[in-house]
Amino acid sequence: MTRTGERGYIGGLPACRRYTPLSGGTTMAVDIQKLFNEELPATLSNNADAAKQIGATFQINVTGDGGGEWFINTKDEVKAEAGNPGGADCVITISAEDFQKFYENPGANGMQLFFAGKLKITGNQMLAMKLQKLFDLKK
Repeated sequence: MTRTGERGYIGGLPACRRYTPLSGGTTMAVDIQKLFNEELPATLSNNADAAKQIGATFQINVTGDGGGEWFINTKDEVKAEAGNPGGADCVITISAEDFQKFYENPGANGMQLFFAGKLKITGNQMLAMKLQKLFDLKK
């Protein structure tokens, strides 16, 4: 049994930092820093050929607590790294809170967030639809 304690802690970890994989079980908040700094780079390294089929560069800007900026290359040199070198094919800006919803279901929630003005996309907007493929490589 997991209980929420003082100051928003769950099971001894801050509620906003607790991470549980989305496959089965209860959905908890994804640790954005861990996702982009550890898990996604490892996934891309292990699935470089599949990632190259996406064939685009993405700049992900997550605002708010726990957010950051990451550049993802699935074109030539497959990698994900912190920073904003510029020149991405598709730039996505979203709040940390809304990223949680987006990550749970990029297709359905992504459209809802986009039309609500909470998911901002510049550059090639059609490439944003390929983010689900990128996240699916992790599963």
